[in-house]
Amino acid sequence: MNQPPSPSNPFNPGYFHTDELLEFGFRQVGRNVSIARNTTIIGLHNISIGDNVRIDGNTTIAAHAGSLTVGHHVHIGGGCFLACAGSVTLEDFSGLSQGVRIYSSSDDYSGEALTNPTVPRAYLNLRLAPVVLGRHVIVGSGSVLLPGVHLHEGVAVGSLSLVAKSLDAWGVYAGTPARRIKERSKTLLSLEQMLLAEERQKP
Repeated sequence: MNQPPSPSNPFNPGYFHTDELLEFGFRQVGRNVSIARNTTIIGLHNISIGDNVRIDGNTTIAAHAGSLTVGHHVHIGGGCFLACAGSVTLEDFSGLSQGVRIYSSSDDYSGEALTNPTVPRAYLNLRLAPVVLGRHVIVGSGSVLLPGVHLHEGVAVGSLSLVAKSLDAWGVYAGTPARRIKERSKTLLSLEQMLLAEERQKP
C-alpha cells in the first residue's frame, strides 16, 4: 500500500488517486487510478485514462499539443517520457518499464529546417505521427519509440531497444533497431479472461 506524503518522509511523495484526479481537469479518469505526485503532466485536458492505471514517479507527459489515451490495466514505470504531439495510445494491459521514451513528434535533423520548440512553427519541419501500443504490449527499460510506430497486440520489446518501425503481433523484439527474435506466448490471454471474470463479480 502506498504511504501518503509526510513531512517526516519527504522522499516518498505518494500518489494522487481517482477522487483527487477527477478535480484536476483530465478529459477522463477511470476507477482505481494512481499517479505519482512528482509526475509532470502538461495538457491535462488532452488526456484520457481508463480503469486500473498506475503512473509512477518522475514521469513526464507532454500532451499540450496532442493527445494521450490510456486503456485499462496499464502501468507506466518511473522516469518515462511521453511526447504526445502526434498522439500516443496505450491499449488495455500494455505497460512501459522504467525510463521508456515515446516520441510521436520529431524535428528534422537534416539541416533543412530549424529545430527545437523555441523556434516558430513556420521555420520547423516537424514529423507528427501517432504511436500506438496494442493490447498486452510491454516495453522494456530504456527503450525508445519513434513517431509512427504501431506495436501490435502482444508485442514484447526488450530493454534498451530502438523501435523505428511498426512491429507485428505476438513477437519478442530487441536491439537497435529492434528485430524479432522469437514468438511470444499467448497464455496470458486466458489469464486476462480469468481476471476480467473476477472483476465482473466484484460489487
